[in-house]
Amino acid sequence: MKLDYMIELEGGFRIHGSEELRSGCVRIRPVLPEGRVKAVTARVNITMAEDERFFVNGYQTWTYCPEQGRHGFTRGMGKLPKFVIDKFGIDRYGDYFFVDYPQTPGVMHGESYCYFRRGGNYRLIASLDERAGYTLLRYDSRCGVLTISRDCAGVRCGGVFPALELYYAEGGEDAVFDGWFAAMGVKSRGAKRLCGYSSWYNRYQNIDAESITGDLAGCAEHMLRGDLFQIDDGWEPAVGDWLETDAKKFPDGLKGTVRDIHGRGFLAGLWLAPFVCQKDSKIFREHPDWLLLHDGKPWYCGSNWGGFYALDIDNAEFVRYLEQTFSLVLDDWGFDLVKLDFLYSQCRTPRNNKTRGTIMCEAMDFLRECVGDKLILGCGVPLGPAFGVVDACRISCDVDLSYGGKFYNSMSINNELPSAQNAINNSMFRRHLNGRAFLNDPDVFFLRDHNLTFTWEQKLLLAKINNLFGRVLFVSDDAGEYSEAELKVLKETFRESDAKILDVKCVG
Repeated sequence: MKLDYMIELEGGFRIHGSEELRSGCVRIRPVLPEGRVKAVTARVNITMAEDERFFVNGYQTWTYCPEQGRHGFTRGMGKLPKFVIDKFGIDRYGDYFFVDYPQTPGVMHGESYCYFRRGGNYRLIASLDERAGYTLLRYDSRCGVLTISRDCAGVRCGGVFPALELYYAEGGEDAVFDGWFAAMGVKSRGAKRLCGYSSWYNRYQNIDAESITGDLAGCAEHMLRGDLFQIDDGWEPAVGDWLETDAKKFPDGLKGTVRDIHGRGFLAGLWLAPFVCQKDSKIFREHPDWLLLHDGKPWYCGSNWGGFYALDIDNAEFVRYLEQTFSLVLDDWGFDLVKLDFLYSQCRTPRNNKTRGTIMCEAMDFLRECVGDKLILGCGVPLGPAFGVVDACRISCDVDLSYGGKFYNSMSINNELPSAQNAINNSMFRRHLNGRAFLNDPDVFFLRDHNLTFTWEQKLLLAKINNLFGRVLFVSDDAGEYSEAELKVLKETFRESDAKILDVKCVG
């Protein structure tokens, strides 16, 4: 196959070229004159058979991205009015603000990697490095053309320029993905599965010292030493205010709670969203200079917590604040793992001659430096920049308390809405990242019989999928209330499966 490419600079300078797309690495690194990049694009002619499947990785953790047939398409935000999109920041969770969504049958797009699969044979086309800009992939089955572009418009150049860094392989699943990760030099930081508990889906932000102590006692009855007990959102006074706990909920702070968790033989985990703050936070009020600006205004990230905004990692004072935060949480309070969420918010705006991909990669490196040898569970993050940096990573949307999500999921509001059905699909079709890039986190499964609208069969299905395709197995129930039947499923799900996945099909 031929890879035909074109590199354009502002002012009219162009380079055209062609490379043979053979097994292995293809690196297009021309010497460019001084200037700004206008576009980097490439085309590959690939005909897709009627019985062939296509997968392209979605922008971030939560983005729905199943395998599809040749008539599939990447759904967008439908025909929502602009004032609704702007009010709730619906387009801020994905790539909607820098990628076009035609929503045309046969047109599918995503970032970082894609494959064509016919039976057990894969044709993988993947980025080797997102640091110079996200690699955007769009396939149009109507004309049989895969378009590859680098999200690097506006970057100053002069000299050798990494226009495209690609890997191509054809063969069985293990062979092509093992080859890709070997070519990148990326290895998963962790191999040991993480099993345990998260406070989020049973209590959401309604946690306090009493409820956490009760849940810890319940977990101690049925979980094993070395499992993880994770305190999720709700411990802090407001999102962004990380240097103190909510005094009403946790009057004695969290240091003693961590001591209790360790006393039960568990690892202690804590949720943070380091790159954002809600509008009601002290950080938002007292440090407006820390906010990330776009067109002179703070970058609104979405409607969570009544509205939240991105903070600027290029601000030296904010960087010191985060360093102080991680030192407090990990060294003083003693947590073993941090779940770092809403990370995509950092890379909305290309700035300081850096692309979105550059910013995200540098932000992930910074987080790893802050956390050191302790564990990171990434969430809400573009996946390529997280490869080999986080120990575990969410690969699906949130599961929600309803199996299919809220009533508005059917309105195609965006691809990042909570839904157990969508989470199951992502768990299956991002399975190849598990143990190569990081430990896959398919989000929690449920066993309880209250505060939930799952059927027993749906609970069993979610637990089985998580067990087969994930390496992070969390429940979000009061384990002390489990029935004998629920305990049996818990133990089976936490037990590592010896099944070998031969094939996965999406029916319906």
